[in-house]
Formats: sequence, structure tokens, C-alpha cells
Amino acid sequence: MLTKFYQHILALVFAINEINEDPHILPNVTLGSRIYDSYYDMRMTYRTTLDLLFKSQRFVPNYKCDTQEKLIAVIGGLGSETSYHMADILSLYKFPQLTYGSFALEDMDARKFPSFYRMVPNENQQYMGVVQLLLHFRWMWIGLLAVNDENGEHFVQSMESLLSQNQICLAFTTRVDKQFFWNDLGDLYGLAYNTYQPFADNRSSTLLFYGESMALVTFNTYLFWGDAGYIENPAFRRVWIMTAQIDFVLSGQQKGLDLQFFQGAISFTIHTKEVRGFQKFLQLMKPDWSKKDYFLQYFWEQAFNCEACTGEEKLESLPEPFFEMHMSGHSYGIYNAVYAVAHALHALHLSRFSHTAKAGGKRFEIQDAQPCQLHPFLQGISFNNSAGETVFFNDKMEMGAGFDITNLVTFANKSLLHVKVGQVNPRAGKGKEFTINEDMIVWQAGFNQELPLSLCNDVCPPGSRKKKKEREKFCCYDCIPCPKGKISDQKDMNDCIKCPEDHYPTKNQDGCVFKVITFLSSEEPLGISLASVAISFSLITVLMLGIFIKHRHTPLVKANNRDVTYVLLLSLLFCFLSSLLFLGLPRKESCFLRQSAFGIIFSVAVSCVLAKTVTVVVAFMATKPGSNMRKWVGKRLAYSIIILCSFLQVTICTVWLKISPPFPDFDMQSLTREIVVECNEGSAIMFYTVLAYMGFLSLISLIVAFLARKLPDSFNEAKFITFSMLIFCSVWLSFVPTYLSTKGKYMVAVEIFSILASGAGLLLCIFCPKCYIILLRPDLNRKQEIIRKKNCRI
Repeated sequence: MLTKFYQHILALVFAINEINEDPHILPNVTLGSRIYDSYYDMRMTYRTTLDLLFKSQRFVPNYKCDTQEKLIAVIGGLGSETSYHMADILSLYKFPQLTYGSFALEDMDARKFPSFYRMVPNENQQYMGVVQLLLHFRWMWIGLLAVNDENGEHFVQSMESLLSQNQICLAFTTRVDKQFFWNDLGDLYGLAYNTYQPFADNRSSTLLFYGESMALVTFNTYLFWGDAGYIENPAFRRVWIMTAQIDFVLSGQQKGLDLQFFQGAISFTIHTKEVRGFQKFLQLMKPDWSKKDYFLQYFWEQAFNCEACTGEEKLESLPEPFFEMHMSGHSYGIYNAVYAVAHALHALHLSRFSHTAKAGGKRFEIQDAQPCQLHPFLQGISFNNSAGETVFFNDKMEMGAGFDITNLVTFANKSLLHVKVGQVNPRAGKGKEFTINEDMIVWQAGFNQELPLSLCNDVCPPGSRKKKKEREKFCCYDCIPCPKGKISDQKDMNDCIKCPEDHYPTKNQDGCVFKVITFLSSEEPLGISLASVAISFSLITVLMLGIFIKHRHTPLVKANNRDVTYVLLLSLLFCFLSSLLFLGLPRKESCFLRQSAFGIIFSVAVSCVLAKTVTVVVAFMATKPGSNMRKWVGKRLAYSIIILCSFLQVTICTVWLKISPPFPDFDMQSLTREIVVECNEGSAIMFYTVLAYMGFLSLISLIVAFLARKLPDSFNEAKFITFSMLIFCSVWLSFVPTYLSTKGKYMVAVEIFSILASGAGLLLCIFCPKCYIILLRPDLNRKQEIIRKKNCRI
């Protein structure tokens, strides 16, 4: 006898006594009960069910009456098979059957068993709770031990699918015998040896056990027969996960055993709540409490291991594997089942009484109630029990209270303590259906109170990812570093991920760091250097312009097209100043202006050079006898060239600014660790069109200057223009590939350098020789000298 289960009988008696003493439920009606044992045997189950229906016996605990008994409902059984065998008979006669420990199989047709009520939740909630528990603790490599029957097969099939969907692997699946049975000693040792096989895999520290309490008793016995000292064996250090059908019990024949082997086990238990007065009821129990309770005497002898018991023994002195003073989940289900039947019977009585009173017929008596009449009232039952919880059935005739999650703590005196550490509650809000407090869990001593690992291999650290091993389950994998540019910030990631655009990977590729915002600042050394050069050349240009204005009446200045020279110097001045627009934080205004301003100003400068070169050529050709070029000599030709060439560039820039103007932007891709604040050119085609047109003008100027390089010195700037345009074209030809191959703020630096270098080439090559003559060799800046050199050349 499993003495711990005697509490189920006591919960039944306690509930009946409460109802019989309550004047508000079934007044003037006394409830009684008959109790049968199925002995875990199919034939005995059928026999006792038939005896219950058709054999008249009188057993009303603690109450005597001479009225004939009337069976109105049946509560039971504990095991699923027992419940279903009972249902085969009870459903034929439409007797309400309230089972307190059975879960429904998927193929069980509710229409076949319309009178079957479950005081337990749907087992699917337990499946999902197990999966959530495994995921919470990252136990991905587990062993499964299931009872060897139809229920066990159903559980294995259901869990295999769920575990696979959640990337959890079964290291092994082992069948466990439901009952302790063997023919000879050889069979026993063979069974013990098979029981030890699951513990060969040291990687699986988590074992899921599915079955009923007798299967656990049998399993524990086999372990003891295989090795009496198995509790101390380090190979058996495991985390046990127990399903709700299992209770930690020991039979009277197992006094020498204990349950320390299951220390730290995590159990899914049917939800319970302490009922007021139940513990006091248990404390008053005596072996002579009821002479008609034939189980009580036998229970007392087995529990206290006494043949001549004194009656002074206390139930609270028994270790929990033999008896529990707190109401278990199964006992709580029985307690609620008794009240459900009582409330349904009470509702039936009120309904019939009201109906007959209105119709004026015979008064309805409780003794006249038929079991089938209770079904409509049971199906719609809803009441608050003495523990303060609402009891009702869902549309599948199941209780929906969910499961408690408890942690088993064992002690040296073979006593146990179940500590509630979580719950599975489908009525809770979204995301709160599963809760667990891992800080309250006491693990098996071998784990040193550290979270156990249950993996096929070592955890992949952050900075790496999993790679599946060939010909092994998907839970077995190698760890490989993340590829460049990707990170994994958690353990055991299936794949590495990219950082957000504004982050970059750490050195170990296990996290992301904010990128630094950067731009070419006028306060950093590079920016200061470029700005200093730009200002220096601007001052030099202003100085040269002042020199030419001061000496504007000298022959040298007059001979080199004085007005065009002024325009050229002014355009060069603005070229140098325009480079300052590229420094500092890009803003809407600076982005809008800088490229178009640079393009237009440089086009004016190159147009001036072209105009000066063409003017020299035309002037020389006009001096030849009979030449028709005299009408082209003058300022009109130079002005026309400057205006026309500049106008075309202005048109290009206007179209650009109209259709797709530049704007401030963040370049997060070019550099790994920096976000570059830049001016997005809007239309790359228009940008390169501006450069291409400027390059075209430069090339024309270079060609014309090259052809005019041998003209007389007195009229000729062509040699200097040729050299300056050669520098100019070289700078901008090298600019394009350099610009495209540079990233970040250095792209801006390359463009500023190109502007300054090309502008400086024009300024120094064209105007330095003239300033040298004006300032240092005024003797050469005379009309006679110019005429003399002209005659020598001719």
C-alpha cells in the first residue's frame, strides 16, 4: 500500500463532512461515500465498478443511517488507465465521473465519454510548461524516461515534436516499467542494468520523467538493486523534471530507501491551495476513528510499521514520502470534485423544486434525482471554494487552473519539502503564462548550487556561432568565430548578426559600440593646415591683384590684357576662399553652395586663361600683313569667351541645384568605426558633369596655350599658361581616382587640396614671372624693351 495516497480518502471524507455540516448546501440531506481500490489491475477495476453500481453496501464514514444508499456520482481514479476503464462502464449508464488525476488523450472522443469530467487542466499546458522550463534554463540536450504504456507513447510523440520545434534534442528515450515485476533474480539484475543505461551520457544533466507514482517507485527500486550506494555515485547527478502524474512516494516495503537521489527535482504538480481546517482534521485522526473504514487500520499499520498500534502515533511525524500533511494537488481535486457534485445536486434540487411548485405537481425529493440529471448543472458549475478560488469546467470539461512548479528539497531524516517556485497559468496575462523564480531553487548537492548545464557540447561564447556537426543531431555543433563585420552578443547563437548602422563590432566581436561622428573640422590639424594654405594663397592673390592695380599703366600689365587679368585674379581669390566652405560641419547652406560655387568660379578662372591665350594668338595673327584677324583684336573677344564658357557652367549648376541639390547626410558604411557627416551630392551624374565641363575647358586651354608657346615673348603668356594648365589638368586627372578611393573626411581633404593645388598652379605660374619683372626688374617693364624684343623675334 502507498500510504501517502491515503490522504486522497481523507480529503474525500473531509469535504463530505464539511458539506453535511453546512446548512446552506443540501440541507436535510446527508452525503456518504463508498471507497474501492483498483489495485492497479484492469480486471479489478471493472469488477469494483460493477460492484459499485449493482451491489448494495452501506458505508457512510462517521455516520449511521438506515436509509437505502443512492449512488449519484463517482470520483476516480488516480491513473489514466483506471479512469478510462471505469468510464467504459459508467458512461453506459450516464453516471457523472469526476477524475482527479487523469489527463485526456488526443484520440479520446468526448462524445464517447460525455459524462467524463476532469479535475485537472489540459495536459497540453504541461507540455508547453516543460518546454518553457527547458528554454528558460537553456537545457538543450535532455533524456526522456517515459512509462511503458499508451500514455507514455503519446507523451513521447507529443514532446518529440515540441522539443524539435524549439531546438531541443532528446539524447535518449527510455521506457520505464509501470510496476515492479520480475520472475527470477537474473531478470531483476537485467532490469537494473537497463535502468542504468540512460546515465552513460554525462552531457545530459537533465532528465524528464513521465509516468505515474508506481513507475517512479519501480524505477527507484531497480536503481537500488543495481547499486545500493547509487545516491553517492557522481554519474547520477542529474536534474529531474517530473510530470504532474508523479508523486514522490515510498511503499511500506521500502523503508530502507529514501528519495535523496531526486534532490532538487523540479515537478509540475496539479494546482493546489491549502484548505482551511484540513491540517487540523488530519491531526485528529486515530486508527479507531471509523470501524467501517477498512483502509484506515491497514494504513496505520503500514505507515507506522506497527502490528499493535497504540493510537497515539501522530501523522505529522511521518516523513513526507509516506504521508503529507499539506493538501496535495490530487487531494485538492477530490475536495473540489465533492463540492462540484454537491453544488450540482443542490442546483438540481432548486430547479426541480421551483418547476414543480409552479406546476403544482408532486414535490421533488433529492432521493428521486437520477445521475444523468446532474450533467447540465455540472457542465455549468461555478462556485468559490473555501480556499477562495473559483471552481468551474471549461468547454472540454476540464479544470483550467494550470500547474504549480515545485522544487524538491530532501533531508537526512527522509523527510521532503516541496517549495513552490513557479506556475503555469493559462489565465494569466500574455507573457505571464509561465513564471519561475530560479533563485528559490535548491539544486542537487553535486552542482554546488550553480545552474546545471545540459548541452551536447560546450557553450559557444559570444563572438562565435554554432556550426552543425555532420551526422549528429542539430543540438551538437562546433563553435566558429563570427565573420568580419558581424557579432554575436549571446551564447550559442545560430548565426552572427550585423551591428546597427551607427555601431561597429568590438575587437572580440561580442558586442557593438557606437561609431564616432566625424567630419573635416577647421579645428583639427588637417583642417587648420588646409585653411591656413587657403588663406595664405588668398592673401598672395590679393597682394598680386594690388600690384597689378598699382602698376596698371605699365606696359607689361597693359600688354597682358589688364581687365581679364583682374577677373582672373579675382576668380582665383574666390577659388581659394571657396575651399573654406568644405571645412566644418556640413550644413544645408554650405552643402547647397560649395560644389556649385567651386565649379562656377573655377570655370570663370579657366575661361579667363582661355580668353588670355586666344587673345594672344589672335593678336599675333593680326600683325601679319593682309590678315583679316584685326577685327577680332580687342576686349570683346575675351569678354565673349569668359561670359559664354562661364554661362554654360552656370546652366549646368542651376539644373543640378534644381533637380537634385546636395544635402547634409550621414555616411555610416564607408568607415568601420566612424559616422562621416558629409554633403551628399544629390546627383552624382551632375557632380561629375560639372567636373567634366571644367576639365574640357582646361584641356582646350592647354591645347591652345601649347600651340601658342613659341610666339614672341613680348606678347606671349602662352609658355606660362601651358605650364600652369599642365599642372591644372594633372591635378584634376589625379583627383578623380584619388577621390573615389578615399573614404570619410579625407575625401573632402582631397578635394580641398585639388582646389588649392590647381589654383596655386595658375596663380604662381602665370603671375609670379610678371610680379618678378614689375617689382624686381622694372628696367624690363618699358615699351622700348618690349618693342626691341618683338623686333628680335621677327
